[in-house]
Amino acid sequence: MSLSHASAPPAVKKPARAWYAQLWVQVVAAMIIGILVGHYYPQFGTRMQPLGDAFIKAIRMLIGPIIFCTVVHGIAKMADMARVGRVAIKALIYFEIITTIALALALVMVNLWQPGAGMNVDLSTVDTSSIKGYIAQTEKTDTVSFLLNIIPNTFVGAFTEGHVLQVLFIAVLCGFGLTWLGPRGKPVIDLTETVSQMLFQVVGIVMWAAPLGAFGAIAFTVGKFGASSLLSLGNLLICFYVTCIVFVVVVLGAVARICGFSLFKLMRYIREEILIVFATTSSETVLPRMLVKMEKAGCEESVVGLVIPTGYSFNLDGTCLYLATAAVFLAQATNTPLDISHQIGLLLILLLTSKGAAGIAGAAFVVLAATLASSGTIPVASVALVLGIHRLMSEGLTPTNLIGNAVATIAIAKWENALDEDRLRRVLDGEDLDAEALGAEPARIA
Repeated sequence: MSLSHASAPPAVKKPARAWYAQLWVQVVAAMIIGILVGHYYPQFGTRMQPLGDAFIKAIRMLIGPIIFCTVVHGIAKMADMARVGRVAIKALIYFEIITTIALALALVMVNLWQPGAGMNVDLSTVDTSSIKGYIAQTEKTDTVSFLLNIIPNTFVGAFTEGHVLQVLFIAVLCGFGLTWLGPRGKPVIDLTETVSQMLFQVVGIVMWAAPLGAFGAIAFTVGKFGASSLLSLGNLLICFYVTCIVFVVVVLGAVARICGFSLFKLMRYIREEILIVFATTSSETVLPRMLVKMEKAGCEESVVGLVIPTGYSFNLDGTCLYLATAAVFLAQATNTPLDISHQIGLLLILLLTSKGAAGIAGAAFVVLAATLASSGTIPVASVALVLGIHRLMSEGLTPTNLIGNAVATIAIAKWENALDEDRLRRVLDGEDLDAEALGAEPARIA
């Protein structure tokens, strides 16, 4: 599973695949067909939802075991507990800085854009019955409950309940335990490597269904939320998408330049993953592939194993942009006074509540409701206004989360001197065909 960049023989370049056999081309084609089906046959399109849901479930069932094997193997091979702690601290510092910038940028953009100004919504006329289930979950998003939830009730429960942080917690403990066993732990380390390779073979098989999953998810979205939602709240959607683009190009672009690589080349390298999360509105669908792709791009296995799973909970840049944009929009739409002191307070609350988005169904929407309840300024019932376009906004926030975590992995690897910069350059320039073709076959290149 580990990449021995220095000692590995030169890779034998495989002939380029036909353009129509590339996964990203198939996913784009499936999305276009899904859009057409959803637009012209909306009822049929909404019935395609199980295709997208099935693909997401198939990937999610593999995430826990893959994270466990990757992290355990990475820590055990590192054999340096101090370094593990150092990587974790650096990652958390980076995550907090970048998510704070994301929240501040969103507040600035939504105040300049004013997408809710003039709507003059009377909440007494808004049907809030559809949001009762979401509001009921807000009590689960407080900081103490979130931290306690990192510790699973049972060892097996972490895997069966699908909580990424719980699996990561157990994996770190097991990695430490194996390190302290010394030579006696080698058979288990070898076993985790073998199991990991098997699991990535399975991921390769499941990814053959990615175009079908993308078709089902897009057909459902367009069929159910299409034109009417875009017309009624189109200004908010445009504001949010522009904010995501500005954040990716300006903020993440600056981080990429500081670290010496091209953001746009990185986005080209992970284009298939970006398309998949855009279609399915779920970042989890590509988590296993991101673990492999970041390692193939020159980041050390141990760093990738810690940063990617942790980033999926603590480095939700797109989610932060969504929360700040939607909260201020609701204040504008309901004519709720929100001066600078209120907005600074909102930012501080969001810094905490945004970290509680992990492991909750409809996480961003639930956390938005929890944030409004905590602020006590913006009416919680107003979240009903954005429920209809939440999925459309998710198609902007999930790719932003994904790109943010890819940039974070390279940045922290460089910060930790755990980045093969020559390999990164070759991969991003498209010189490494094995890395570019990752996922086309059910195999993980060793």
